[in-house]
Amino acid sequence: MSKFRSRKPSQGRARGKPQSGPAASGKDLLWGWHAVSMALANDKRHIKALLCTMRSEADLAARLAALPEQRRETLPQPLIRDKDTLDALAGEGAVHQGIIAEVRPLPEVAIEDVVKNADEQCLLVLLDQVTDPHNVGAVLRSAAAFGARAVIATDRNAAPTTGVLAKSASGALDAIDLVYVTNLSRSMEMLQEGGFWCVGLDGDAEKRIDEVDLKGRIAIVMGAEGSGLRRLTREHCDLLVRLPTAGPVATLNVSAATAATLYEAARQKQG
Repeated sequence: MSKFRSRKPSQGRARGKPQSGPAASGKDLLWGWHAVSMALANDKRHIKALLCTMRSEADLAARLAALPEQRRETLPQPLIRDKDTLDALAGEGAVHQGIIAEVRPLPEVAIEDVVKNADEQCLLVLLDQVTDPHNVGAVLRSAAAFGARAVIATDRNAAPTTGVLAKSASGALDAIDLVYVTNLSRSMEMLQEGGFWCVGLDGDAEKRIDEVDLKGRIAIVMGAEGSGLRRLTREHCDLLVRLPTAGPVATLNVSAATAATLYEAARQKQG
């Protein structure tokens, strides 16, 4: 396997302060058992209110009882509400499963801290203006499942951290850092200065993903559906690769493509 070895001169650094993301409004809602259970277990997550239906009360009580006492003491007493109330809060079509948590956004994480605390084997996912919250949620879930350290996205033209995203992430929003940055290209330069290789997914690339070395410090760069990687993002990648897809449907959506790429990285690491 090969790994691209040239480096482009640094064009500057990403803005140093943490980025708050497109929806850090001071309040948010999570719903569904996976998302709420992970938030309950996350000491970094401040929960303002817990709402559940009468049918869900016993299940919620059991989950709360399983938490460490120190964590339980920080949580509010659950409020019983009817299903219609929860339906109205979560929105049309939301599958809330009888449980909603009103929460504050998680503490902001700066990309500088990601670089500083990275192990020699560290996997990141960079999203270049991926706006669909279902896709971003699915990416978070795959990233957490395959051992990635963080998902990094732009604070503009990105999916907001709403309950829809959290439900799609199935709890991964509280299991892996979602880091927002002002300028993705400059953030890639910072990662490269920190020893990361930026590997972009491009359907027209010559090399397949299984032909390159994905061990070490790797940042997988994924573009938006349809438009793919932006020109400047592509130019900042150390290497462009493609998935070995074929047949009448040779393309995958961004969340499926990310999962396939993360699988290959995990396979190489464990092999």
